[in-house]
Amino acid sequence: MAKVSETPATALLKKQGITRTEHVYEYVEHGGTAHSAASLGVDEHTVIKTIVLEDERKQPLICLQHGDREVSTKNLARTIGCKTITPCA
Repeated sequence: MAKVSETPATALLKKQGITRTEHVYEYVEHGGTAHSAASLGVDEHTVIKTIVLEDERKQPLICLQHGDREVSTKNLARTIGCKTITPCA
């Protein structure tokens, strides 16, 4: 398994003295939350995925979603009063 490198987020947690536990698993192309959940022995619903989207004005938004769910961009756009929501390029 590859060495885990520190990210800006983990560096901040360390600097702030926040206790955390790393849960390392092997990356699999297109494995998604099903793979990470299976590797960690947890229900896929407990895994949170981060989806970067944008509206028709190219304004970004971040969506946090349970691993076993899908985002309806049509419903999301309607809910926040936009014409369209699409994945960021």
